[in-house]
Amino acid sequence: MASDRRIGVLARHLGVEMDSQSHSANVISASPTSGFQANSVFSHVVRAPEDPILGVTVAYNKDPSPVKLNLGVGAYRTDEGKPLVLNVVRKAEQQLVNDRSRVKEYLPITGLADFNKLSAKLIFGADSPAIQENRVTTVQCLSGTGSLRVGAEFLARHYHQRTIYIPQPTWGNHPKVFTLAGLSVKTYRYYDPATRGLNFQGLLEDIGSAPSGAIVLLHACAHNPTGVDPTLQQWENIRKLMRSKGLLPFFDSAYQGFASGSLDSDAKPVRMFVADGGELLVAQSYAKNMGLYGERVGALSIVCRNADVAGRVESQLKLVIRPMYSNPPIHGASIVAFILKDRNLYNEWTIELKAMADRIISMRRQLFDALRARGTPGDWSHIIKQIGMFTFTGLNSAQVAFMTKEYHIYMTSDGRISMAGLSSKTVPHLADAIHAAVTRAAYN
Repeated sequence: MASDRRIGVLARHLGVEMDSQSHSANVISASPTSGFQANSVFSHVVRAPEDPILGVTVAYNKDPSPVKLNLGVGAYRTDEGKPLVLNVVRKAEQQLVNDRSRVKEYLPITGLADFNKLSAKLIFGADSPAIQENRVTTVQCLSGTGSLRVGAEFLARHYHQRTIYIPQPTWGNHPKVFTLAGLSVKTYRYYDPATRGLNFQGLLEDIGSAPSGAIVLLHACAHNPTGVDPTLQQWENIRKLMRSKGLLPFFDSAYQGFASGSLDSDAKPVRMFVADGGELLVAQSYAKNMGLYGERVGALSIVCRNADVAGRVESQLKLVIRPMYSNPPIHGASIVAFILKDRNLYNEWTIELKAMADRIISMRRQLFDALRARGTPGDWSHIIKQIGMFTFTGLNSAQVAFMTKEYHIYMTSDGRISMAGLSSKTVPHLADAIHAAVTRAAYN
């Protein structure tokens, strides 16, 4: 048949073997994605390197050693090394599950209204003038990362300055989030390797030389990865300098209450900037302080000059969110709202939160004491001076590699360790490893 001959010619053109029994139904069209292609259309794609933080866990999981220790993970662990679900979260979740009136309908683009209202109250304070004057717009986002991204996208579209200054060093995802959102990323000095503390003079010089109106990323508390925070007086100096130059603060608040054990204390830097009447952005995460890592619960709040501006800003935030993920998930935000609304559950949460913070503070003290008992060369007081989940040990990449090879201890190559990954049982093992790494390096 003529049709069979045409099919045969087409098959020969495509380099396809056909027998006399071949029919048109057996021939696949010559599209680039057809099964007749010898190579994948994605053959040119190269294998990307592991995320430097998540890659630590990948390497850890492959290690069969019974004494291995993962200090790269940014999640709380009990003293037995187990993940923790807060009792208050279990209680809230149980009540939500038993509420037959709850449905699984879509949330609005901006998220759960109660969650947004209570999140703003948590970070700014119940008596915040900005909230009372309706100058705050809050939208529910996908944890801290999503909140940062939505804020960055909004700024890239609607703010006159597209340059954001981030601390050096900072969380590894920050530069990627801001760059991909369309902002130009620059750094300001933050950590001083010599003192293992804050390079405050360098910070002031770099922020002071930023162009008027530039955006400045600030860690609200428990700076990641260093664990080094400014004092309240230093925060006040930073505020005055930024306001005098018209710089726009963008706070990343991932550890409220988790750093010191006090929700109000950890929010003081943010509230300082709100109190002067100026504008700012805050990204909040409930991953750490409620242990809701996998629920991806976060909020972005923008404090504006007046209620009219706040309303217009919210309308544009919706246009950012709608094509990105349409609207946020309901379950995690419902847990948070339930806890923040109920006085008894809220009080129980603050107790559990302080217990987590206190355990991390205890790990710092135990590690410091263990290093001092071993006579480990160097001043290790920065371990107890720093705050929050992470500590910048001051160990170099060669020392980190040595500890991984000889002691099966896993951390990022910059020497950052998660204090939450330590326990009373594993502190001696870590102290031995640090002592060996430091002393061997000293004699080589």
